[in-house]
Amino acid sequence: MGKSKLCLRTWVLADFQSISLLEIQKFSIEFLFRFGIDPITRPIHELDTCSLLDLLPEMPLWLKNPDYERVDWLNKVLSDMWPYLDKAAEDIIKSTAKPIFAEYIGKYQIKSIEFVSLSLGTLRPVICGLKVYDTNEKEIVLETAIRWAGNPNIVLLIKLLSLQITVQLVDLQIHAALRISLKPLVPTFPCFTNVVASLMEKPDVDFGMEILGGDIMSIPGLYRYVQETIKRQVAILYHWPQTLEIPILDASTVAIKKPVGILHVKVVRAIKLLRKDILGTSDPYVKLSLTGERLPSKKTSIKKKNLNPEWNENFKLIVKDPDSQVLRLQVFDWDKVGTHDRLGMQMVPLKLLTPYDTKELTLDLLKDTNISDSQNKKNRGKIEFELTFVPFREDSIKFSDPSVAYSRKESGTDGAILDNGTPTGAGLLLVMVHGAEDVDGERHSNPYALVLFRGEKKKTKMMKRTRDPLWNEEFQFMLEEPPLHEKIHIEVLSKRSVFHFLSKESLGHVEINLADVVHNGRINEKYHLINSRNGTIHVEMKWQTV
Repeated sequence: MGKSKLCLRTWVLADFQSISLLEIQKFSIEFLFRFGIDPITRPIHELDTCSLLDLLPEMPLWLKNPDYERVDWLNKVLSDMWPYLDKAAEDIIKSTAKPIFAEYIGKYQIKSIEFVSLSLGTLRPVICGLKVYDTNEKEIVLETAIRWAGNPNIVLLIKLLSLQITVQLVDLQIHAALRISLKPLVPTFPCFTNVVASLMEKPDVDFGMEILGGDIMSIPGLYRYVQETIKRQVAILYHWPQTLEIPILDASTVAIKKPVGILHVKVVRAIKLLRKDILGTSDPYVKLSLTGERLPSKKTSIKKKNLNPEWNENFKLIVKDPDSQVLRLQVFDWDKVGTHDRLGMQMVPLKLLTPYDTKELTLDLLKDTNISDSQNKKNRGKIEFELTFVPFREDSIKFSDPSVAYSRKESGTDGAILDNGTPTGAGLLLVMVHGAEDVDGERHSNPYALVLFRGEKKKTKMMKRTRDPLWNEEFQFMLEEPPLHEKIHIEVLSKRSVFHFLSKESLGHVEINLADVVHNGRINEKYHLINSRNGTIHVEMKWQTV
């Protein structure tokens, strides 16, 4: 039984030492033959309970759990990168240890604690297996177990009163379960902005500590105290949900701007516009848009034969960056035939606005934005309008919490939560159609998604010849009241890439109750498509109120 246990233990440890199984077996056989011992091999199921229990802790995760992948290639990469990772980890360790050391300065007569030398040594950790989690979020989640029997050179200098004590860490062994998230995913190489790491359980740490040439860990009771202290300190810092976040990309350069509020615009009137028609009048209307947006411009009604039109019409525009976006107002003369002549324009930077305060403006119309243009000195009339910027509420405030009350100034843009937890007021419904899986048509598979809500239709681009399309397209719906008792209809369709009008086929649909979106603020789910065998669609929705 002893020989069999030795062979099996040697075989299992092969994964930790990054030696091929063939080399380990060859070494074991040569060793046994050299001493005249015949190698004995026995199936694991013939071992007794004690032998199996001795083996289990040393087995890698990929052997014990089929969800974990064996990653010899990753261990080889880690081996080649280890000298460089050693240097990179030095700064992280020092910055992490600095506040911990600071807590002890002044205590126990300690004046200072500093590193004399810091190196992780030549022996690198071993990754015992890797599991990849599938989430609906824009992230990649990896879970692994790491074992490290290292030879680090870590020496601390502690100044205690008039003494200088050197402390050296020796015989370090660590076993930790680690979760790593690469998020958020972005369309810029390496396609994620941060690496977020956390421990799924308290790590097992074993080491010796030499002071003045002696290992103080041999002192009774001290070993257990130090072990528990280290576990507790590490857990405070990195035990899930605490995380270590390492930035990879500058988030400001790759972040996709999200709506932060609503700009309420009231176009009141225009005064003394230019005459463009043959009869000495104009048919004016106003176009409104925000810079940095690809959405269609908003338009007022057309006032026929009027150089002093009054509209008193209200519009709502979605704001993503109030510090840089500019409101553009353009007055046009409507013409039944040909292009519409521009009578004048004005621009207002949103950074000039104070949230919730209505600003009334009467501005001269200009030919264009070129201030030095002599044509801008020509009198083109004036435009009068009102602006109010209302930011969205913080995402952290949940509608489902009836204890959270909310109110704004009396500006006509108030939002509130009633005593029964029901939200009221205007808001923005964001619908992100991420993609679909296993959608297959009988004649063709060129899928696109069609979103129908309150009679309005919006659709994604078409993906040719695929059963698993990825659209990642967002649609916005401005609403005066929360859609508590309404549904949104999303259908996946396929059409021919040529002669679209000849053939169109439904690949499945889904209807989603919006009450959950309103009460939770956000949902991110995969739904099974009705009238589809295996098809699913991934939809994310968000309700933001002002």
